[in-house]
Amino acid sequence: MINNRSLLVVGGLAAIAWLASNSLYVVDETERAVKLRFGEIIEEDIQPGLHVKVPITQTVRTFDTRVLTLDTDPSRYLTLEQKAVIVDSYVQWQVINPTRYYEATSGDELQAVRLIQPRVDESLRNEFGRLNLQQIISEKRDDLMTGPTEELNALMRDELGVAILDIRVKRIDLPEDVSSAVYDRMRSERERQASEWRAQGREESERIRANADRRRSVLLAQARARSETLRGEGDAEAAAIFSEAYGKDEEFFSFWRSLDAYRQSFEGDGNMLVLDPSSDFFQYLKSPAATDQ
Repeated sequence: MINNRSLLVVGGLAAIAWLASNSLYVVDETERAVKLRFGEIIEEDIQPGLHVKVPITQTVRTFDTRVLTLDTDPSRYLTLEQKAVIVDSYVQWQVINPTRYYEATSGDELQAVRLIQPRVDESLRNEFGRLNLQQIISEKRDDLMTGPTEELNALMRDELGVAILDIRVKRIDLPEDVSSAVYDRMRSERERQASEWRAQGREESERIRANADRRRSVLLAQARARSETLRGEGDAEAAAIFSEAYGKDEEFFSFWRSLDAYRQSFEGDGNMLVLDPSSDFFQYLKSPAATDQ
């Protein structure tokens, strides 16, 4: 009797544990869930927390509602001027309607990616087809993705129950067969600009040099004219002073001139001067009081 009673207790506890484990379930904070009965949805958008379900007949599917990233493959698009570009992009998306998401994808994330990717490709193809190459490679190219993001977000909410939060372009390249021609054209353009700048520099250099030479010639001419003027004024003033001094004492002036001539004539060693002793040159050597003849 005791053994049977113990077995009943153990069996009852096991049944309660099984019932609890199959009746209670937890939805995490980063998840949303739907409750199914034989594959049909009977409760939508179950919020995080502890919930109850009927074992066997009811099942629960949970979905990750965090922001997910879809890294698309690089694709080739044509611009408005029919130039090809290779675009590498990624998409950020999030489940916002668990019921619609389950109905469209059966809760399979890979299936959702397979449905989202062609839509993104089509949206980008249409957007790049409306833009020229200059607009695409401009610094504000991220702003160009606003339109496709909003358009695709509205579409995916209805079709898949997901929100397209952002479409970003990681890289834009030219096809290999076009890159070399573009680079050659860019190089030629830069070389042309460099040649123009060098020519402008040489022209400016010549202009500055010619202007400097002209100013130099003008300044030298003005300096020579000024120097000649000053020299003439100095000579005139010297002549005036000389004449005035000579007129005050002619005898002393002659004596002074003779001394200066003696000094210059006998200056240095080994000089020889042959003159007639009776010449006027030696008049002040013979007599300090001599007068001009």
